Amino acid sequence: MHLRRIPSLGGIQKRDGTCLTILGLLNILLFQARILIERIISSFEPPFIYGERPHARPPYSAVQLKALKVFCDVVQQRSFSRAADENDISQSGASQLVQQLEDHLGVKLIDRSKRPFVLTPEGDLFYTQCRDIVSKYFALEDKVRTMHQEVIGRVRVASIYSVGLHLMAGYITSFMSLYPKANVRLEYLHPHRVYESVEDDVADIGLVSYPKSSRTIEALPWREERMVLACAPQHPLARRPKIAIKELHGHHMVGFDGDLTIRREIDRVLNQHDAEVIVQMEFDNVETIKRAVEINTGVALLPEPTVKREQDAGTLVCVPLDTDELVRPLGIIMRRGKELSVTAKHFIEHLQREGQADGATFAPSGATQIGEPAAALAARITDDEVTDHEPHTADFDDAGPANGRRHAIAAGRKASST
Repeated sequence: MHLRRIPSLGGIQKRDGTCLTILGLLNILLFQARILIERIISSFEPPFIYGERPHARPPYSAVQLKALKVFCDVVQQRSFSRAADENDISQSGASQLVQQLEDHLGVKLIDRSKRPFVLTPEGDLFYTQCRDIVSKYFALEDKVRTMHQEVIGRVRVASIYSVGLHLMAGYITSFMSLYPKANVRLEYLHPHRVYESVEDDVADIGLVSYPKSSRTIEALPWREERMVLACAPQHPLARRPKIAIKELHGHHMVGFDGDLTIRREIDRVLNQHDAEVIVQMEFDNVETIKRAVEINTGVALLPEPTVKREQDAGTLVCVPLDTDELVRPLGIIMRRGKELSVTAKHFIEHLQREGQADGATFAPSGATQIGEPAAALAARITDDEVTDHEPHTADFDDAGPANGRRHAIAAGRKASST
């Protein structure tokens, strides 16, 4: 078969005129990046004065795509050190790459004199237009690498605590066993920060309860967790095989804070069944509620998977409800219009498969395809959790301790949130 090079695309053309364009598309994206840089330069370049020698700039080849990515990561992560970790380079290396980019453009992109640093007007313009080009390039690069079905590369996941702590370890381990060359970076965050992380492209996907779509966020339904009555082993209700909601009338209860969505859902169902409970204590997270229930302060209505560990240990008893009205919906969120990498798409599909294998309820069943918004689910939901937590980040790859699966980076102060 006769093949010839196409210099303008960097691709290959067969004798019959058809073209292998994947490498050509990569070249086009690089060309777009070059055009963007030249456009930025020209927009901030001082006017030419006759008789003066124009300012000499380094040639374009001096600017690597790596420098563009590092710059975008610095802005997204709001930190040189975190951007350096993201790209497996030193902090000084990240700073030097950004400096080289500034030298090439002939302008300052970041004002380092302020703490925390801020973007200059030039830097803001450059970041806004450069982000999508960098994202598209690396997504396409990932496609080229995975043409033979080998999944490699990193997927960045931001999750609320109660999902990450109770579900993700098993899911990530099974994903890594299927795709050992993949890398999963998991960070535990407060819900509003999960949304921010996805919107700012710090995370590829987010895992939240009561997910909602918006102009910038696309939500996929993932699973619904049935709620159970959690109580101490010595509590009178602990001996019941099943309990009706109306039978909770007059009992002491440990509840969620009143401004949480999960609390409003619980109150709605209790009111429908004319069950008036005595709220002894209120907390903003699952773990603290469980500790209070363990000392028999009262009973609590909690998502069943979050109580499994205590049930297995015998410190709490889970009594099923006689109704399916109380469930906690979980969802997967992503930035609307973002081109997900092959690794990220495989990870989402893996989460959906594993969730179904665990017996989780999906809702609605017709909106579980990647890229399809969960409009029916989003129509009835609002914000979940409202309190802040320190982030907890972990990397999962094919090397290191814990059977080569987990590297703990930083631990948070609070263990769980709703």
